[in-house]
Amino acid sequence: MHVTAQELCNYLNGKLEGNPNAVVNRPAKIEEGEYGTVSFIAHPKYEDYAYTTQASVLLVSHDFKPEKPVTATLIRVENVYACVGTLLQKFNGRKYRNEGVDSQASVHSTADIADNVSVGAFCYIGSNTKIGSGSVIYPQVFLGDNVVIGENVILYPGVRILHDCKIGDHTIIHSNTVIGSDGFGFSPNGDGTYSKIPQIGHVVVGKGVEIGANNVIDRATMGATQIKDGVKLDNLIQVAHNVEVGQNTVIAAQTGIAGSTKIGNNCMIGGQVGFVGHIEVADGSKIQAQSGVARSIKEEGKAWHGSPAFAYNSFMRSQVVFRKLPEMAKQIAALEAKLASLTTKD
Repeated sequence: MHVTAQELCNYLNGKLEGNPNAVVNRPAKIEEGEYGTVSFIAHPKYEDYAYTTQASVLLVSHDFKPEKPVTATLIRVENVYACVGTLLQKFNGRKYRNEGVDSQASVHSTADIADNVSVGAFCYIGSNTKIGSGSVIYPQVFLGDNVVIGENVILYPGVRILHDCKIGDHTIIHSNTVIGSDGFGFSPNGDGTYSKIPQIGHVVVGKGVEIGANNVIDRATMGATQIKDGVKLDNLIQVAHNVEVGQNTVIAAQTGIAGSTKIGNNCMIGGQVGFVGHIEVADGSKIQAQSGVARSIKEEGKAWHGSPAFAYNSFMRSQVVFRKLPEMAKQIAALEAKLASLTTKD
């Protein structure tokens, strides 16, 4: 792709400074910028690169004030980071598009596939499954019976969506994610063995969701495990049966959520966070990485840290005390020795 600075500026609703005819063919990190690339400054610590980069075009904020000459054409925008996402979307050439059903795909006769859907080789599509208009199903995807895939959905290679599950419009699911596996349900027997509890529910994924690679989202025992509109899940996340993840919540890698827990809207959850089952997490909660959430969080919009997790500010104050414990132990020992000597004299 070749595009001029002026065309990019129009596309991003920016303000141009410099050569409107500068041509770019790909994005690049600012420290690796070269002739024909477009780069950006979204953080002040990268500003020095603005004066040395060979990139042809730079995206900068409206309040960027160069302290030295800049050779690149500047496009000033309101939100640089948001515009980078828009820019990368324009240059994104990864999308598989081979409209129609590949001859090497296995599609049940009762499946309902819209006319402008792409289905790659070695896909399996079960009975009564529906795929909406504009969806792209990469090779080696498995869709079980009675699955519903909305419009403009992208399923990358190796995705497995088991029977009765529903995926909303404009959702993206990355490779090797499994949706609708059995929840972890077993009842103990008197002899120390366990009997499996049938998991007869399903999973409902909302609209505009993005689910990373190697996620596992278990079907409900009864009813539905729910991933609501706008949720973004990183790679390697476990969501257990009957969990609800609220709208526009983002969760980083290696987080595990035990059964029947309800996470509110607009939460931000760091990596390697663990949630026990049957608790509720209030809207807007911010859980720091490696925290363990062992009870319900009822206050909205608060930050939490630690294991078990407690209020972030309290955690940080506790860390200050924790680092002083060796010194405090010496002081206590000295005071005890002094007290003992005084007692002996008496």
